[in-house]
Amino acid sequence: MTNYLDFEKPLAEIEGKAEELRALARTNEEMDVEAEATALDKKAADLLRDLYKDLTPWRKCQVARHPERPHCRDYIEQLFSEYTPLAGDRNFADDLAVMGGLARLDDTPVVVIGHEKGADTKSRIERNFGMARPEGYRKAIRLMELADKFNLPVVTLVDTPGAYPGKGAEERGQSEAIARATEKCLQIGVPLISVVIGEGGSGGAVAFASANRVAMLEHSIYSVISPEGCASILWKDAEKMREAAEALRLTAQDLTKLGVADRIINEPMGGAHRDPKKAIADVGKAISAMLKELGNQSREDLVKDRRQKFLNMGDKGLAA
Repeated sequence: MTNYLDFEKPLAEIEGKAEELRALARTNEEMDVEAEATALDKKAADLLRDLYKDLTPWRKCQVARHPERPHCRDYIEQLFSEYTPLAGDRNFADDLAVMGGLARLDDTPVVVIGHEKGADTKSRIERNFGMARPEGYRKAIRLMELADKFNLPVVTLVDTPGAYPGKGAEERGQSEAIARATEKCLQIGVPLISVVIGEGGSGGAVAFASANRVAMLEHSIYSVISPEGCASILWKDAEKMREAAEALRLTAQDLTKLGVADRIINEPMGGAHRDPKKAIADVGKAISAMLKELGNQSREDLVKDRRQKFLNMGDKGLAA
């Protein structure tokens, strides 16, 4: 664990001291520091619990964006077998910010699609930090059509700051591609499950998450705009992002109350990045459970269920 968030600085000091003691013991076998290091471990665990007991919306934004948080590729590698990637939109190019293909989940054939941010500087640049261009959304449309043709459930993993706003993307029809992807989500007659694993930013996320069931990881966020962008528009000051995060009601807890999300998937203490394998396994269990909920519905009922979900959105929690 090398990347600590701003509010985790006290934790970094304690865990750093414990590691220093153990490093000294490794260089000097006569030193017995285990008791002191164990006491520091307990102090760190207690502090971690206190820090994450009641995170503010802005702190949840920071956790959702943590660079060591597991990304789409990690989920595909751990949860899905026989993954066969499918590339390109058959029109312009292959957008590496969107990955997807055929796979099996618990021996059930599915189509999986997700945003991939990248894990290091090189891959983040290649993946455009998870910000898809029009060809990425058109790739997703192609994969959803394939799933619909062969009656395969679709699983989408959402993790994007938003669609790429560059000049080339706009010239190639970014808004139209997002709208078509959203439309395709609402049209297909197979189960569509979406999980927000990190950031769910604007229409770039909605294009993948107009699903029968939308789950969110405990510290993920889902919003029409980033807190920084909202603050810049409302107050002409991006530094007011904390107030914006509060007002946007972008947390999994708020969105479940509003009916935007259907379930919250708990994360390991300290966030998914502290125990990626457990976090990914828990997401897999949730996806399997949601697929079972939808397994006996007809194509017509699945489409009706999905449309009704969005027509009803916001009824819950409007008085809150």
